[in-house]
Amino acid sequence: MSSTTPTAVTAGATGGGPEEPRRPGRISLGGMSLNLRASGIYIAFALIVVLFSILTDGALLTPQNISNIIVQNSYILILAIGMILVIIAGHIDLSVGSVVAVTGGLAAVLMVNMSMPWPLAIILTIAAGALIGAWQGYWVAYFGIPAFIVTLAGMLLFRALTLTVLGNQGIGPFPDQVRTLANGFTPGYLGNVGLGPLGGADLFSLLVALAAIAGMVVSQWRTRAARAGYGQDVEPLALFALKMVAGAALIMFLVVQLARFKNLPWVLVLLAVLVLGYSLLANKTVFGRQIYAIGGNLQAAVMSGVKVKKVVFWIFVNMGVLAAVAGIIFAGRLNQAGPTAGNAFELDAIAAAFIGGAAVQGGVGKVVGAITGGLIMAVINNGMSLIGSPSERVMLVKGLVLLAAVAFDVWTKRRAGAAG
Repeated sequence: MSSTTPTAVTAGATGGGPEEPRRPGRISLGGMSLNLRASGIYIAFALIVVLFSILTDGALLTPQNISNIIVQNSYILILAIGMILVIIAGHIDLSVGSVVAVTGGLAAVLMVNMSMPWPLAIILTIAAGALIGAWQGYWVAYFGIPAFIVTLAGMLLFRALTLTVLGNQGIGPFPDQVRTLANGFTPGYLGNVGLGPLGGADLFSLLVALAAIAGMVVSQWRTRAARAGYGQDVEPLALFALKMVAGAALIMFLVVQLARFKNLPWVLVLLAVLVLGYSLLANKTVFGRQIYAIGGNLQAAVMSGVKVKKVVFWIFVNMGVLAAVAGIIFAGRLNQAGPTAGNAFELDAIAAAFIGGAAVQGGVGKVVGAITGGLIMAVINNGMSLIGSPSERVMLVKGLVLLAAVAFDVWTKRRAGAAG
């Protein structure tokens, strides 16, 4: 755990007072101060996309390939949302890959072997994920066993349970509705709109993109105004406007490219709902602030009246629920639940969280950052596959990226400590 107070955690994530002309981890560009710790991940993501776009002669950003990146990595991104909350609270979960496997296997048994209606099977599977999370949360929160040990044991226990449930064989196929959720695309609702050289796009999808852009701008403006109201450091208006324009261009480009292929993947719609919901949970609710407080300074959180055990317990319940959702998506995509499903998923989810800006000691991190970290890993995987790189080289690059992200976090902390 870090030694900062919960208030200091919040300030550190957003910047300090405006009276400080220079702060560790910030650089000045054309008179505008840029927080490297907060913005570095997005700059790195943009540079990686540009690099692989050049190396692949533009194949990375083709409509079909963008769709493939989202669909093929959706379950990792879902896991990353839950993992970032666990890590912010100062814990870790090594069992999520095995939970993905066992919940996917349970869904297959319910839908295929027992012919249970798919909506009821999904509800029961998610409930099973919640029970698994409650099991692990109890040992961590109320019995006091470190999460590393509890979830390491869970990795083995739930993998063994997967083999037992599936009988060491795959079960499928899944109902069409489940496969559509995992691999399908939204139909066109309002007809096609010609976009000149960009090609056509569904009008409904474009309206969704415009709504997303409006929501992003309003949310970021309110956050900026709130920080300014509390006397915290905020970026210059010109830099804020530049960030909004860049974000709007990215959203519109993504939606247009997806619409040119087969329209929006259903898993992207699910991810958008999850990202929005969990961002609001983390940033706008008492429970979210308590998560940051626990990870930032456990003793201060206890003295402030935070019910630490209860919060930690529900964090792991939530992780179990999201692992079950990822298990259903993964099994539906493959159209089969297998005993080896979810292998190393926990490593990708943890890497996504840390690359996305989570601090090793806890107390720092954002849901959007974790999604960005997951997309960085996805782009590296996809881009190196397109240029024909062997798997060992892909693992080498991903390992170096993870190490660089954590090293950057440690470096910025040391600079802040030296300046203080």
